[in-house]
Amino acid sequence: MTLPEVLLAVTWVGVTAYALLGGADFGGGFWDLLAGGARRGGPQRDLIEHSIGPVWEANHVWLVFVLVVLWTAFPQAFAAVASTLSVPLTLAAVGIIARGAAFAFRKAVAEVAPKRLFGAAFALSSVLTPFFLGTVAGAVASGRVPPGNARGDLVTSWWNPTAVLGGVLAVGVCAWLAAAYLTADAARAGQPGLAEQFRRRGLLTGAVVGAVALAGIGVLRGDAPVLFDGLTGRALPLVAASALAGVASLWLLWTRRFVAVRVTAALAVAAIVWGWAAGQYPWMLQGQLTIAQAAAGRPVLQAVLGSLLVGALLFLPPLAWLLVLFQRSQGPGGDRRPTGRRRGGALPPGR
Repeated sequence: MTLPEVLLAVTWVGVTAYALLGGADFGGGFWDLLAGGARRGGPQRDLIEHSIGPVWEANHVWLVFVLVVLWTAFPQAFAAVASTLSVPLTLAAVGIIARGAAFAFRKAVAEVAPKRLFGAAFALSSVLTPFFLGTVAGAVASGRVPPGNARGDLVTSWWNPTAVLGGVLAVGVCAWLAAAYLTADAARAGQPGLAEQFRRRGLLTGAVVGAVALAGIGVLRGDAPVLFDGLTGRALPLVAASALAGVASLWLLWTRRFVAVRVTAALAVAAIVWGWAAGQYPWMLQGQLTIAQAAAGRPVLQAVLGSLLVGALLFLPPLAWLLVLFQRSQGPGGDRRPTGRRRGGALPPGR
């Protein structure tokens, strides 16, 4: 592998981590939106808040990591994407900010009206943000982002069949990951009723996402033929692995093997993320800018890689300890049930 390819692979690890960890957090907001009224939805929202509470900010580090490496190591590609897709990227950024603020404020207020307002903002932002991020992925993958500053259409570049398909799949995958992860969290917290609820939601969401993905084959064939050829060619083993892992996840949910399903669900998502990379290789901007052409000079790439190695030594051990620590946690005060308003000892979903 060349140095630019090594750096892009490292960046793609960050994309994968954000999809698996941040995606599950967004999915938690999706189920928060559909939890129902205060009485019926209270236990579900408590579980969701306990699950994502300790790690939702840490998970956004992966997004920051990806953006920093892209604008430093691949400035031409970053400039083209950031300018042409400024609308969905701005909407996604607003969603991330609104989601974080609402999540924090909802726990700090006692009045019903502001709590509902912040809850609605948190839930809606958790749906809209992955949608807009998915349209960005679809726009890049379909070749609608040309090199240069804002040379692509500011609307049709991300509002087209492939990009909308990417947005819908992003929301569905986030919801599916969250349901798969939360079943184990609920079971471990001594809430079999909640585990069963999220099990049913995981089965339904997984079936819907699978159906949308199958329908999307026709969309890609007509709207993004280059991407379609890549996914059915070089990337076909990864696409098949994703499908098999998805089917295995549904079977594990059906048989109530909640711990194992977290692994297969993560594998299904990771395989399709890397399948996209394999299908698009060697292009950064589909059919217009290769990885080598988009890369910065060798001294810059070497400096970035060295910085990443040092940063990994400083960042990954404490992050791993955070995830392990709260995965072992049983909840506030040692209670296995996610009750009450103290959410500092939360359980990260499937981490």
